[in-house]
Amino acid sequence: MTEITQRKQDHIDWLLKDQLIERDQSGFDAIQLTHRALPECDFDRIDTRQSFLGHTLSFPFLISSMTGGASGNLSEINRRLAQAAEQTQTAMAVGSQRALITDPGADTSFQLRRYAPSVPLLANMGAIQLNYGFGADQALRMVDTLEADALILHLNPLQEVIQPEGDRNFSKLAERIGQLNQALDVPVILKEVGCGLSAADIQLGLDAGIDWFDLAGRGGTSWSRIEAQRSGERTRADLGETFQDWGLTTPQALLEARAFQDRAHFIASGGIRNGIDMVKSVIMGGHVCGTAAPLLQPAMTSTEACVAVIEQFHLAFRTAQFLLGASTVSNLFLNDALLHQNQSCRTE
Repeated sequence: MTEITQRKQDHIDWLLKDQLIERDQSGFDAIQLTHRALPECDFDRIDTRQSFLGHTLSFPFLISSMTGGASGNLSEINRRLAQAAEQTQTAMAVGSQRALITDPGADTSFQLRRYAPSVPLLANMGAIQLNYGFGADQALRMVDTLEADALILHLNPLQEVIQPEGDRNFSKLAERIGQLNQALDVPVILKEVGCGLSAADIQLGLDAGIDWFDLAGRGGTSWSRIEAQRSGERTRADLGETFQDWGLTTPQALLEARAFQDRAHFIASGGIRNGIDMVKSVIMGGHVCGTAAPLLQPAMTSTEACVAVIEQFHLAFRTAQFLLGASTVSNLFLNDALLHQNQSCRTE
């Protein structure tokens, strides 16, 4: 097993055994919605569909990036997730495809279009690799292998600092992101991995020609804590735990993004754990909503287990939509009237 694949396996192992990877700090519980006792719509005719990258999703759900390794069980996770995305007509993002460049055996893990022929698939590369020799050729291979509809460039400065093998030179990275964006024929999505994107980050992305952003706020999986757990160095482990709750929550990041809604599209992810969280995210400006951790254990079991979890999200999303009197997803989007009038996160 290569170093990168072993690292991905370590991540999965710690996600499964550390009960404090998540500490209920997503901020979604503080957001109250206005229940309608007279919703004035038919539950059976609620339309949960959402467009995304030229496809129509059954509801605005994205299986967020989970793993990018090349071992057999990691490949099986990706296959089951892709099959579940197809069966439920939702989108899927793969984990980092760096292994595709360094490990000749990694191709199979990312050849997923045969399992998901009609839904959006998102390729994934660490943006920091643009400062370490990667460029358009490597990105194109990732996109082509997955037959992807878009490329995620993930930003993880905190994780790289804590990670013993981390790459930490983030200087002039926005410029290289812009150059890569111009070289690709598919959209580039700029994504954090759990600390949120600020208004300043979004502006740098816009300046680089990016108009899709995955806000990926604090409150879900803490990659700082995961790297602390797998680190063999006490000082680095202490640092990872000190910063385990660093960053903006997803609701906070959505508020940061509000001023850019006329110029960009936003994916809400980070701490989204049910369909109600999704509805709150759409109301606050999320075009689609991503989640990963709730699908990890099911993905290690079967495609059917993954489908069951996604269907739970869908039913809760539809129910919340109905109880707000919103017959379509567009009725939810940026509709602050659906937030309780005393809600502190409401913008004026």
